[in-house]
Amino acid sequence: MASTAPFAPFEWMIAWRYLRARRAEGGVSTMTWISLIGITLAVFALIATLAVRAGFRAEFVDTIVGANAHVTIYEIGQVQANGSVDRAIRDYDALAAQVAEAPGVIRVAPLVRGQVMANYLGESAGMEVYGIAPEDFATIPRVANPETAIGDLERFGEGIAIGSGIARSLNVQVGDRIRLLSANGVRTPMGTSPRVSAFEVTYIFTAGRYDIDKTRAYLPMAEAQPFFNSEGAVHELEVMVENADDIDDYATGILEAAGDRAYIWTWKQQFAGFLDTLDIEDNVMSVIMSILVLVATMNIISGLIMLVKNKGRDIGILRTMGLSEASILRVFFICGAFTGIIGTVLGVIFGCLFVLYVNQIFGLVNWLSGGNAWDASIRGIYFLPAKLELGDVLFAISLSLGLSFIVTIFPARRAARMNPVEALRYE
Repeated sequence: MASTAPFAPFEWMIAWRYLRARRAEGGVSTMTWISLIGITLAVFALIATLAVRAGFRAEFVDTIVGANAHVTIYEIGQVQANGSVDRAIRDYDALAAQVAEAPGVIRVAPLVRGQVMANYLGESAGMEVYGIAPEDFATIPRVANPETAIGDLERFGEGIAIGSGIARSLNVQVGDRIRLLSANGVRTPMGTSPRVSAFEVTYIFTAGRYDIDKTRAYLPMAEAQPFFNSEGAVHELEVMVENADDIDDYATGILEAAGDRAYIWTWKQQFAGFLDTLDIEDNVMSVIMSILVLVATMNIISGLIMLVKNKGRDIGILRTMGLSEASILRVFFICGAFTGIIGTVLGVIFGCLFVLYVNQIFGLVNWLSGGNAWDASIRGIYFLPAKLELGDVLFAISLSLGLSFIVTIFPARRAARMNPVEALRYE
């Protein structure tokens, strides 16, 4: 007897008739729907989770490298007569020009840093103040952003720039004058007394990270150096490179350009704890969601086993009519695979739609929860980001279809190996 070509039209026809089984045939149609819905929801959840994971990581890293130095250069320092270590960088302009020649460096800015207490009309807030030249301040990507800032960037040299979180804490607006109190202030023969100065708020920025907006402020270098007793010197050099993700490739050249008395601290070293946490979370969530897809595809086995049991008489008749074991196997494989394919397609569609409209969906959830669905003080950023990547979608499709095809084989083989005599004995 001549063998038929694999997946012949009649095999598809039989499989389609079996997929539309009636209720009287043991609820096979119900199990098919359960399998379909389960796979759809699992693939949807997998794509949504992977997109949120990728978006959160991208936004989290972007807020780090967009408002912080990619590499910070410090002076090793010299021990003074009183036992203190002087790490001030005095020839900072020449050193900055030297570091700027290193491969990959796009920006070098000398900085003075200090912690102060800010006060306005009885409200107080702790701040970390960065002293920086106005021309360097205008090149900080996340901070010098007119779309999210309030005030005139050109007037930075006339006052102080503060984060939006500080502005909310102090209840200040552009044009108000705040007082800064530094414990390491005026040096007198009687010791060091606190230094108090008032500055006009000329610029309020939103960097996109809660901890930055809540604590950071910028002063013009000409004001910051005398305020922090650092006349003619800076505390560090802030370096940015072309590609922050490849900072390890640039670090050696930057260190060589900085000289023997310098040491560096990259952004990956500074935020290593955060990055490791994100990596662990990514791996765990991928495993959990993959298990969810596996559980959903296991429903196909239940449905097919019921289908094989109900169609035992049909299988016996088809075998006596000349259908081979391979044809029977393909018929039931089509039944299971078809469920997996349709569920995967629907899951991909719903998952992609969720990512495209995540802001609207999250806005609705936030409204229903009374505005407490997202706490920026805990998560660091202000919104739920999602980034749809082709690799994640292909991973979800491959995982779902692969598992669907694999789990379908076992009940399909059981049907193919059924003895037609045994199947028809009691009919």
